[in-house]
Amino acid sequence: MKVLKFGGTSVANAKNINLVKNIIANEQSDNIIVVVSALGGITDLLLKSAALACTQDISYKATFKEIENRHLSTIKELIPIHSQSKMLSKVKSELNTLETLLEGAYLIGEITPKLSDKIVSYGELLSSYIISEHFIAEGIDAAYIDSRELIKTNSTHGKTTVNFQLTNSNCVEALKSHENTVLVMGGFIASSVSGDSTTLGRGGSDYSAAIVANALDAEILQVWTDVSGMYTANPKIVKQAMSIPHISYEEAMELSHFGAKVLFPPTIQPVLSKGIPIVIKNTFKPEDQGTLISRNTNGLGKTVRGISHVEEVALLSLEGSGMVGIPGISKRFFEVLSNADISVVLITQASSEHSICVGISNQDTQKAVSIINEAFDFEISRGKIKPVIAEKDLAIVALVGDNMKSHQGLSGKMFSTLGKNNVNIRAIAQGASERNISAVILKSDVKKALNSLHEAFFEENVKQLNLFVMGVGNVGAKFLNQIQQQKKYLKEKLKLNIRVIGMSNSRTMVFDEDGISLKNWEALLAAGEKADKGLFYDKVMKLNYRNSIFVDNTASEEVSNTYHSYLQNSISVVTCNKIACSSPFSNYQELKDLARKYNAPFLFETNVGAGLPIIDTLKHLVASGDKILKIQAVLSGSLNFVFNNFNDGTTFHDIVKKAQQEGYTEPDPKIDLSGVDVMRKILILARESGNVLDIEDIENQSFLPKVSLETNNYEDFFRTLKEHEASFQEMYQQTVAEDSKLKYVAQFENGKASVGLQRIPKGHDFYNLEGSDNIVLFYTERYPNQPMIIKGAGAGADVTASGIFADIIRVGNF
Repeated sequence: MKVLKFGGTSVANAKNINLVKNIIANEQSDNIIVVVSALGGITDLLLKSAALACTQDISYKATFKEIENRHLSTIKELIPIHSQSKMLSKVKSELNTLETLLEGAYLIGEITPKLSDKIVSYGELLSSYIISEHFIAEGIDAAYIDSRELIKTNSTHGKTTVNFQLTNSNCVEALKSHENTVLVMGGFIASSVSGDSTTLGRGGSDYSAAIVANALDAEILQVWTDVSGMYTANPKIVKQAMSIPHISYEEAMELSHFGAKVLFPPTIQPVLSKGIPIVIKNTFKPEDQGTLISRNTNGLGKTVRGISHVEEVALLSLEGSGMVGIPGISKRFFEVLSNADISVVLITQASSEHSICVGISNQDTQKAVSIINEAFDFEISRGKIKPVIAEKDLAIVALVGDNMKSHQGLSGKMFSTLGKNNVNIRAIAQGASERNISAVILKSDVKKALNSLHEAFFEENVKQLNLFVMGVGNVGAKFLNQIQQQKKYLKEKLKLNIRVIGMSNSRTMVFDEDGISLKNWEALLAAGEKADKGLFYDKVMKLNYRNSIFVDNTASEEVSNTYHSYLQNSISVVTCNKIACSSPFSNYQELKDLARKYNAPFLFETNVGAGLPIIDTLKHLVASGDKILKIQAVLSGSLNFVFNNFNDGTTFHDIVKKAQQEGYTEPDPKIDLSGVDVMRKILILARESGNVLDIEDIENQSFLPKVSLETNNYEDFFRTLKEHEASFQEMYQQTVAEDSKLKYVAQFENGKASVGLQRIPKGHDFYNLEGSDNIVLFYTERYPNQPMIIKGAGAGADVTASGIFADIIRVGNF
């Protein structure tokens, strides 16, 4: 004996009902009980029509007409023409009765729980009859059974309880009286002992099937739906969610109570006592394994089996010194809620007895606040207890697993994961069994919370990084290409899944919640909306993704001013923009503090030396207890390129122009040639060494003519370079005469910093520095005579992009 239940989506239309027929035809069993829901969406339409009718809204007739058409058209699609007459006559008769009931509700302007039960019962009554006749027409040995003749309840409409003794007897007798292989009945519906139609609550078709399975000692209960079993998380929110092959009854109950819609919570109880297994299968993919629910066979295996959630939750907090040590406060609190039919979904109480906090449905908030304040009016008026505090628009996320109690650190891992992603926890509940650890969070954080937790507990440590990239010019374009090239390697070797969710240049911006395709990002960006830095930030906040990183590839001060907002929302910042870290020390320090406070890395390795690990090395020296005594460096790849290529066969103007065209300089080359860029770099190194310094404290020995420094545009700047070519040539000739080379050197020692052009003699570490290379000499207490040297390419789009990429990976490993 098998019991198979098919939900509303499985029987939504003629096409789906044919899939159900094929499943039944392929089942190998002497007896099959098929329990079906109403045609998909019909129950909602029945409730809608009843609601309209009782408010005397004549449009209930249009809704009824839609219900009628759905059933009649389904019959015409499923049943051969020569067999339709009898069916259409019976169904129209039932629909006429339904119409009369709705008309009655319209005329009297109200609806009772008894009438409501009768109206909504028509969904399952009609679907079960139509499906049974379709089976018969297709040659299946089937018969129809009215569920109201089998399942008996009390007469409390809307809150019925099942009379199992009478129901079990009815089911056994019905099976004896039918010799058919397949019996079809409607779920959800029952009747009182007096014969009035009753219902088992929304989702009650699952419960009906479990009741019948229990009564007939079925070998298995199959629940067929539109997903392939119970998932590790809601697959509509967590795309990486996986079907769970096997879980225990208790785990399934926890998951279903906390929002796993695939199974109605009370379903498990009737089959649990007899150990009847439940299998959840997909009507549209019957070959999929699905989920088996039975007694725990997991042993001491997997700990967390699923992550579930329930939304539309409100928190009620009752607190006050008058609660401490006073017996009966909790009793009164919960009794008031119970008498008002308000269900409590979460409870937490401080050990000090100073407060009680409960979770209820959002829709009950106003009523709950009113009745609790009324019940404790005396204590509130005396100041012993504060008026109840209500917080709405919350949600509960829960880790579920039988073996969680056997493993230490799960709660810590859960809360740490949420904390790193700026998900604020409003309340926590954990039973002594430790089968469920629940946390109340903002409803707006649900997607981020579920994805973060799923990543932490189920995805083999594959961490998804969500990037929001500002600036896709020379460096930014190289960076995106590098991500595309290395994406597979990063996922397989480093367990990092990097997605670019948003990007912007100065003209347009584009977002894709599933990740922007990096194969054709230029075209997607060109077709995007108008760029707006404020709207870009708002979009990042609205998406609210876990492991978010803001990547700044610009040289914009306006963009650097947004770092505070990102960091204080636990969004990491990776930048090659030097403006923020060379801004006033107070601003630099605030950014560092925000990064620590909100667990959001603020990384800027490319601020000095492009892709060279200069800042990272400096950090390790300081962190390990070494002390920086002196820093000497050639930090401008652009200036090194200029002076390595400038000679008496060229002009200074042409070499600078070439450096700009090849991407060695900032967009404004005067920033490099004036020494401002190098000043920023030595300032950053001094600060990272632990020194308090501002840009004004650095001595700048500029080699440019004053007129060049005072220009306001590219044209005038390059014109002045031509005008002073003679002085540049004189500088070059003097250097050659001394058998030296020109290098722009930055130095920091004894709290003082300076930058300027120097003639470097043969034998010096700087003398043979070629192309656009940078070099840094760290003199420390551990390296006092022979400095630690870092040398390599210090400019260029490729190496700068690789430095940004390296910082992204550092964030991923954070």
